Amino acid sequence: MLKFDHVSKVYNGKTVVGDITMEFEKGEFIVLIGPSGCGKTTTLKMINRLVEPTSGSIFINGKNIKETNPVKLRRNIGYVIQQIGLFPHMTIQENITIVPKLLKWPLEKRKARAEELLELVHMTPDYLERYPYELSGGQQQRIGVLRALAADPPLILMDEPFGALDPITRETLQEEMKNLQKTLQKTIVFVTHDMDEALKLADKIVIMKDGRIVQIGSPDEILKNPANEFVEQFIGKERLFNAQEDLRTVKEIMNPNPVSSREDVTLSEAIQIMKKKRVDSLLIVDEEGRLKGFIDVEMIEEHRKKNLTVGEILHPEVFYLQEDALLRDTVRKILKRGYKYVPVVDEDHRLTGIVTRATLVDIVYDSIWGEDGPEAEGQTGR
Repeated sequence: MLKFDHVSKVYNGKTVVGDITMEFEKGEFIVLIGPSGCGKTTTLKMINRLVEPTSGSIFINGKNIKETNPVKLRRNIGYVIQQIGLFPHMTIQENITIVPKLLKWPLEKRKARAEELLELVHMTPDYLERYPYELSGGQQQRIGVLRALAADPPLILMDEPFGALDPITRETLQEEMKNLQKTLQKTIVFVTHDMDEALKLADKIVIMKDGRIVQIGSPDEILKNPANEFVEQFIGKERLFNAQEDLRTVKEIMNPNPVSSREDVTLSEAIQIMKKKRVDSLLIVDEEGRLKGFIDVEMIEEHRKKNLTVGEILHPEVFYLQEDALLRDTVRKILKRGYKYVPVVDEDHRLTGIVTRATLVDIVYDSIWGEDGPEAEGQTGR
């Protein structure tokens, strides 16, 4: 699908990317990572000829990209950047369908495609007529991703797309991006400086230093067999230690009976459910059981005198986990963020369970002391 053959880029006599050779299969999620100035963004931009290689060749589906008109090439490659770049004077539908419009798709087909894509990121069709300023930063970045997918390109390039977002929104979008890639089977080349992000998203990680490749491998391969001291330091001792820890999945430790409610339940009914179950928040799902968001006591109190349903006041931005996520990739991150609980969804975004903070704390204790607890090590806990 994607091949680099001895590719280099030289600026004013300085080699920015040096003699890169690598090859990836269709549908792989490839992450380029390394310190600032290592050449990862230059490598990415050479794929769509925003930067022309000084030497060597790049092939997409066996064809040298030099043989394709740059404009035509770019219209067949999705591109997402950190700054998002939505046009403020255009509606969300117009932003999403810029490339299909250039490709002369009819209006109805463009609208249908925009609606189809919004559903993939759990946004409703009414967003199509809104403008970027009416959306949150996370929602705007979702639209940036959908725009890259609009013309159904086989290859997507992403240059630190989530770097400017707050941690909770960033983690949510990472989950959605990985789920999208699994669903659509796109080949994605993703640049980041965040090793946790790389380990979470990648099928293959390319670690770069001074314009050259230091190591290529799956997350497990790199964690278990770092190529040299630079890779060890870049990964970090804690991640290397955690790599030897629990390989169980979230599904194996989740509670399969989360307290939830449908969108059409009234606020007074929601309060009764919460009182009966002795919880201060509710996860909200649609008719098919797909996770839509959450409400809590404070939100209900704010609207208690109004005749509303929970679907009308729910908060749509909720951090969740995929059933097949590895515990080692999630436990400490969740504890550091202070979540009381995290919902779990399947590949169709249906709510299937919940992981509580108490469960995760027990796992951390077991990983440190084992099942016998600190007393077995002579620690009295004073």
